[in-house]
Amino acid sequence: MIKKIFLPTILVILAYGFWISPDFKEISAGVAIFLFGMLSLEEGFKAFTGGLLERLLRKTTDRLWKALSFGVVSTTLMQSSSLVSVITISFLSAGLITLAAGIGIIFGANLGTTTGAWLIAGFGMKVKISAYAMPMLVFGIILVFQKSKSLNGVGYILAGLGFLFLGIHHMKEGFEAFRDTIDLTQFAVEGYAGVLLFTLLGVAATVIMQSSHATLVIIITALAAGQITYENGLGLAIGANIGTTITAILGSMSSNVQGKRLAAAHLIFNVVTAVIAIGLINQLMNFVDVFSAWVGIPADDWTLKLAVFHSVFNTIGIVVMMPFTNQLVNFLERIMPQKKLAMAQPKFLNDSVIELPDTAIEAVRQETLHLYDNAFAILAHGLSLHRHDILSERELEEVVKEGKKVMPINIDEEYNASVKGLYSEIVKFISRAQTSMTPEQADEMFALRAAGRDIVEAIKDTKHMHKNLSRYIVSDNEDIRTEYNNIRVQLGTVLRRLAEARAEEDDPTAILSLDTIRVEMEENDSTANGILEMLIRESRITAEMATSLMNDSAYAYDVAKNLVQMGDVLFASGDSAMKDEERLLVLDEDEVEEAARLVREDAS
Repeated sequence: MIKKIFLPTILVILAYGFWISPDFKEISAGVAIFLFGMLSLEEGFKAFTGGLLERLLRKTTDRLWKALSFGVVSTTLMQSSSLVSVITISFLSAGLITLAAGIGIIFGANLGTTTGAWLIAGFGMKVKISAYAMPMLVFGIILVFQKSKSLNGVGYILAGLGFLFLGIHHMKEGFEAFRDTIDLTQFAVEGYAGVLLFTLLGVAATVIMQSSHATLVIIITALAAGQITYENGLGLAIGANIGTTITAILGSMSSNVQGKRLAAAHLIFNVVTAVIAIGLINQLMNFVDVFSAWVGIPADDWTLKLAVFHSVFNTIGIVVMMPFTNQLVNFLERIMPQKKLAMAQPKFLNDSVIELPDTAIEAVRQETLHLYDNAFAILAHGLSLHRHDILSERELEEVVKEGKKVMPINIDEEYNASVKGLYSEIVKFISRAQTSMTPEQADEMFALRAAGRDIVEAIKDTKHMHKNLSRYIVSDNEDIRTEYNNIRVQLGTVLRRLAEARAEEDDPTAILSLDTIRVEMEENDSTANGILEMLIRESRITAEMATSLMNDSAYAYDVAKNLVQMGDVLFASGDSAMKDEERLLVLDEDEVEEAARLVREDAS
């Protein structure tokens, strides 16, 4: 209801302003052009987030100080804390970075955004920047229409900068003209009451425009034109700092609980920083005066002094909050706990990760691991084995020998409850995410989808052999019981080896150990190694038993093959190039059969 009223109200106010004042029209146009420039700039940088920015982020957030530095540098380069916030939420939602690292980046982004105030105050107010805007717009728009993704990205960046500069120019011209008709200084309020009032106005302006940069431009241009007092300008700057959290809050709406925790951390940090700034406003103003005099800023250069103030109070906020980052993480995890999701409900797939290819790929990988975790229990119970026994260090032969009871499980029911729906969501997400990917990234998505299919096929093959396995592991015929227990041991070993490979994900050689599983399964196949023929010839098992064992040995081999194929994809480490190299080293079907044949020949 509020949303339906809010937009028409804003439009009516703007229309009324346009009608009564041409100067208001120029200021509003300047704000609109500036915001459009911000959108173009973000669109341009997105063209370069197909791996480079993500890999850089992953490597530079393993320490809190690194995460802070990344936030400062990336926001300084992009001049968009909004884009940095969105990327950070994406990586956090995909499970690529920790909440503490995300908080560090947000802290840094807050300090990095102060460079915008320096650029505008020190450069934009003293130079006719519209002269720089026009060439940028011309070259930028030409490049936007190019098919090359890189040229297209550069075009958006140039056009974005051009629109930013043009917007600043129009706002500056509007406020200069406005000064002759209406004197806003008559509405100035002195003391703490003025600071609080203009802080609220700064919050409102930034929430409406969703850009602290745009609010700062308005403050600085109004200050340069003498339309607001210096003290009230400081209040507006403090309010803009609080209002900028709206971007992170809106971005977290489509993310998981980690993204929502990060948005809450952003809000807490900015509110605490604002409270400190308001409480120490007089002391900070005195410090700014001293610092400005020391670096040679004129006493009446209010725009540069506001930029100094903006940097100082954000730095104080970081110094105060950094030591309490871990406590903040614990507090957020306590008040915003992870909801216990139904097993078939996605944990990592959401709209906040789909924009950037690498985050979408990592989210699908994490969700496919979630799918495997759900399938693990079905596969283990289908073999009448407990999960904790498979993951323990006990000999599986001993576990199988002791566990003579059949575990009750309805594989169809378990599959429908915890696997089928989740696999469908993964496939659906992949089809949405592949539209803006490079061929290499699309291949990685295809491999992940195939890994999910391998998990599903492994469950279906387990279901096919479950009836006979449940019947024969409690049979009075020791020979058939032994053969089916061997299948249980072999597949239990497969699950154990996969768990070990997963635990050693950072070791590039771990995935190669999975080849031994397929060789061993081929080697121990009772049909291929002659055991089945011997049991039939000596009449130690019936023809019905022999047929069942022959079929179920094939199903068991297919289970192992599908699970190893899945492991090749999910547990490969490093970047895409390294993963491809690791997968090339994995043995193919013919090589596995040849290796098993050689082993049997050596044994004989």
